[in-house]
Amino acid sequence: MSEKRNPITVHQAVKTVMKWKKRGNKNVVNFSECDDGYLFDPICADHPVPPFNRSPYDGYAIRSQDTELLSSNNSIDFEVIDEIPAGHTIEKIVGKNQTVKIMTGGAIPPGADAVIMKELVSKKEGGKYITIKRKLKPGENISFKGEDVEAGTEIISKGTYINPGVKALLATFGYSKVPLVKKPIIGLIATGSELLHVHEPLAPGKIRNSNSHMVSSQIKRAGGNVNYYGQIGDDLEDLVELTQKALLECDFIITTGGVSVGDYDHLPEVYRSINAQELFNKVAMRPGSVTTVAEKEGKLLFGLSGNPSACYVGFELFVRPIIRYWNYSDSPYVRPVKAYLNKDFPKANPFTRFVRGELQYSSGDILFKPVGLDKSNAVSSLAKSDALMILPGGTRGYKKGNLVDVLLLEDQKGSEEMWDMRK
Repeated sequence: MSEKRNPITVHQAVKTVMKWKKRGNKNVVNFSECDDGYLFDPICADHPVPPFNRSPYDGYAIRSQDTELLSSNNSIDFEVIDEIPAGHTIEKIVGKNQTVKIMTGGAIPPGADAVIMKELVSKKEGGKYITIKRKLKPGENISFKGEDVEAGTEIISKGTYINPGVKALLATFGYSKVPLVKKPIIGLIATGSELLHVHEPLAPGKIRNSNSHMVSSQIKRAGGNVNYYGQIGDDLEDLVELTQKALLECDFIITTGGVSVGDYDHLPEVYRSINAQELFNKVAMRPGSVTTVAEKEGKLLFGLSGNPSACYVGFELFVRPIIRYWNYSDSPYVRPVKAYLNKDFPKANPFTRFVRGELQYSSGDILFKPVGLDKSNAVSSLAKSDALMILPGGTRGYKKGNLVDVLLLEDQKGSEEMWDMRK
């Protein structure tokens, strides 16, 4: 394995990573524990929704044929023969000029084929009769059996992320046990003798470890579980031992730092020591050019930059799609959209550049606003960023109003295909 750095394109790097993609196994959990999971099996409706004809309003169920001659000048009194609260039914048949008081969600009684809202009737004789002055059509104000979902319909596809709406459907169809994908376990190791824990005071030459906490959140957002092995100094033997341990316990490994060409950047030597195959060690992009990926017995080891913004971008481009594919997503890639640049960005781009920023909306247009310092070691811009602007290599800068490609970082929908600036 050579340490020579021959940069490959971002597209080549992503395709190389995805050659090692794999799917996760099934994990059945209790309904109360399914939030933020991904479905292993599609969900099909075992009954229609609504399961019976019901009223969407508080009102009165009647026969529409009894209202054919009604108008503001011609009214009829209807006898109220019963009442139907939600969750109840009656066996009485609604006859000529009869009605049944019905609550929202109540089952339409036999004989009735329409509902008039209570606001449109007048009560008489203590509620024993009501007066109606308008014509109703058959089926008016009725929610019919199966009009929302027919029995046997696939309502949620495999790989769907369980958001509140999906959870409501699971409850509707009685899924007390939910078939989920067993999320991948991502081993995370932070390297660097300069790193301090969050609670430690700053000292000369030291910085607090932000990368591991940032990447942990990115892993969870992408759909993985984190096994954090802590931060380790620039000691080769310790790093080799910890990496071997992580390989036994995890599905993928992420290390932050140690991928540059300094005397204490040990990742290339770690890969050699454990007989891992280095897939690439440089990408023609900014930030994150030193991103390195290796493979050992089908498991990927991602070496991300120690610079926060470079580390962040490297994860979103290369790690996120492999996690989403594991969770049976057919749209594993970060979703691209077109946006108008809302300020000049004059910096030349010898390599493909990914610029942190936030989306804004104006008169139906999507605008992209770069935020903070555009350097790989910058961290303040990450807190405000919900998108990455893609600037192709070989361009000389962009002007306000230019249409640019943007990747959506907070999006759960994803994209079936990797974004391609050449299209």
